[in-house]
Amino acid sequence: MNSPTPATARISVVGAGPGGLTCARILQKHGIPVTVYDRDPHPGARNQGGTLDLHADDGQLALREAGLIDEFFRLARPEGQEMRQLDLAGHIVEHHMPAADDLFRPEIDRGQLRDLLLRSLEPTTVQWGRTLEKVEGRQLLFTDGTTVETDLVIGADGAFSRVRPAVSPAVPQYSGITFLEAWFQDVDNKHAELSALVGQGSATAADGDRAVFAQRNSGDHIRVYIIQQLPADWIAANGLSVGDTAGIRARLLDVFAEWSPVMRRMVSDNDGPYVDRPLFVLPVPHAWEHSATVTLLGDAAHLMPPLGVGANLAMLDACDLALALATSATVADAVRTYEKTMIPRSVAEARRLEHGAHGLLDRHDSDTTVLFGHTNDVS
Repeated sequence: MNSPTPATARISVVGAGPGGLTCARILQKHGIPVTVYDRDPHPGARNQGGTLDLHADDGQLALREAGLIDEFFRLARPEGQEMRQLDLAGHIVEHHMPAADDLFRPEIDRGQLRDLLLRSLEPTTVQWGRTLEKVEGRQLLFTDGTTVETDLVIGADGAFSRVRPAVSPAVPQYSGITFLEAWFQDVDNKHAELSALVGQGSATAADGDRAVFAQRNSGDHIRVYIIQQLPADWIAANGLSVGDTAGIRARLLDVFAEWSPVMRRMVSDNDGPYVDRPLFVLPVPHAWEHSATVTLLGDAAHLMPPLGVGANLAMLDACDLALALATSATVADAVRTYEKTMIPRSVAEARRLEHGAHGLLDRHDSDTTVLFGHTNDVS
């Protein structure tokens, strides 16, 4: 079958995250019809995660192409670029304060970014409550028994993509590093000590075996990521469950016993339960044979440690793919053009970050004050 022109093709994006929605927005901006399918029953079905720093040379570039950069800057928090490294007593050993006019990577909450993108799309672009089971040829097969005929499937459905098996046998592998997420609400009133410790951006501390990364979100909210090198099932292996907040808290207080009281409160004084987030990555390098009807972007294509590149790369992928579709004679030509740029770029980045998650545990003190990038791609 001949590949259709993008303007007449049935284009299906699976996944309504930053990458999938950015792709849909830029396609519509160029007059190309697209439908997005997402498993969530509605836009507010689940928390979208913490905050993202969108870089001027990738995430912001995509939003500029989408015609949304001005609205982004109205929502973004440039002050969120502040970064602190702390020792185990809570003293600042390295401090980066952004310049007043620094807009290279301002922060925005994931939920705010998603809402911004959703508002920009034509009504009914996103079909909610559509859980993909698999892709067969030009068909999307959903778990409710329905099918959709399509000319191009764009897998933007994250780490455990249901689209990826159509082009690649690769499966995510556990990195050996696990994050435990803790939420702190109304921090200026209820957690003033933590608020002062973190500042307007992020703060991190590590002792070589464990680490914490605290990050301010909008709405007087801070998320702390407790980072350890443990088996993926460490909670169950210790006779606990994810919902056993008291049990997990007691274990963390034991594990962090040598840290100062103020630093231990970062792992124990959270509001509500912990969220278990073991880190998975795709093999490096990850590539696949060209298909004229299926391609991938974001974590579906190149799942990496959460070191500030995931959402940015997903949005850059989305921009490149949408522009290739807008300027190519056929869908097959567009996919080939896109993958010639995206795959080498993602392989190079994945190699650079391959063992980066373990580096998060490196001790920071007055003798070792290397500031690492934002750890905010955990969703």
